Amino acid sequence: MTGARDVVTIDGGDLGCARLLLLLRDRVATLPAGAVVHLITADPVAPIDLPVWCHLTGHAYLGTVDGTPRPTYAVRVEERVVPTDADNPWRAARRGA
Repeated sequence: MTGARDVVTIDGGDLGCARLLLLLRDRVATLPAGAVVHLITADPVAPIDLPVWCHLTGHAYLGTVDGTPRPTYAVRVEERVVPTDADNPWRAARRGA
């Protein structure tokens, strides 16, 4: 189990889906497998977008984080992931591109 000190927090504020996913993608790329990210965001579609993005990329969506003052979602960084398009983080990168 991951302790509180092993959690990386990203405050996405009120960023929309595309910018939020770019921020998340860039940050998880710097983290080791097993790291847990708590993403704070006011984006109303985050509960839909984040599980879908995790399914696409291979990261693990852990759900909402209880007891936080703002909406917070947890993602576990996985070792074997699918890269996403440089400009469109909601699309898998094309092979050979």
